[in-house]
Amino acid sequence: MSNQVDLYDSTYGNFQEQVLAEVRRETYGEDIGQNSWITTDEYDTFYSWLNLSAGDHVLEVASGSGGPALYLAKKFKCRITGVDINEEGLKTANQSALDANIPDAKFQFADVDQRLPFDDESFDAVMCMDSMNHFRDRIRFLCEWQRVLKTGRRILFTDPVVPTGPVSNEELAARSSIGFFLFVPLEVTKQYIQQAGLNLLRCEDVTGNIELTSGRWHASRQKHREDLIKIEGEERFDGLQKFLSTVHKLTSERRLSRFVFLAEKQVDQD
Repeated sequence: MSNQVDLYDSTYGNFQEQVLAEVRRETYGEDIGQNSWITTDEYDTFYSWLNLSAGDHVLEVASGSGGPALYLAKKFKCRITGVDINEEGLKTANQSALDANIPDAKFQFADVDQRLPFDDESFDAVMCMDSMNHFRDRIRFLCEWQRVLKTGRRILFTDPVVPTGPVSNEELAARSSIGFFLFVPLEVTKQYIQQAGLNLLRCEDVTGNIELTSGRWHASRQKHREDLIKIEGEERFDGLQKFLSTVHKLTSERRLSRFVFLAEKQVDQD
C-alpha cells in the first residue's frame, strides 16, 4: 500500500499552518477545523435530526482533529466523546478543547475494528461523518454502535462513496488512494442497519455537498500551490489534487454518491 496518499497524518500534523486554515475557509465557508465534506449548515441540520437536549452525551466516531465535535459542544451544549485512531488528530483535538475551555469534550484513541471501550447504553447519540467507508466490517460496527447507544436514541452517519453508476477500476483506485475504502451499495447498508437492531428513519442523498466542497477544496489548494508544496512536497500535493479532482468528477456525475443515514435503537420486543 506504499502508493497511498498520506492525507490524514500530513493534514493533522500541520493543522495550525495558516495556509491550511485559509484552504478550509475557502472550501467550507466557515472553518470549524473540519477535514471531511461537511459544512456547518449541514452539520446543524444533521444534529437537529438527533433530537438531543443540552447535556446529552454524543459519541463521535472518527472525530479527527476535533473541530466539528467542539463546534457541537459549544453551540448545542452537549457532552462529546470523540474517538479516532490518528494520534496527531487526538492531540490537536484535546489541545483545542483545552484552549477553548470546553471541558465537556474529550477525545481518546479507539481502533474501530475492535470492540469500543464503552459500556452498553452509554450514549444519547452516535455520529460519524464521512468515515464509515474506512471501516472493514460495517455490520459488526453498526452492532457496536447499537450496543453503546441508549434504547430509543439515534445514530447518524454519512457514506461518501455509495456506488450509483459505472466506475472504472482506475477511478476507484484514485478515489481510494488515501487509505482503506469499502464501497457498499445503498440497499446493503440499509439491510445491515436493520440486522443491527436499528430502525432506519431517514436515508437521503447528500451528494450536492461533496460535489461543492471537493471542487472548492481542489481550487483552493491549486491557488495556494506554492505554500502547500513547502508543507507536503510536490508528489503528495499532486496526489491529493488528483484525489480531489476524482472525487469532484465522480460526484458531479453522480456515479459515486454520498448518503446520510439516520436510525434509532429499537425497544426490545420481548
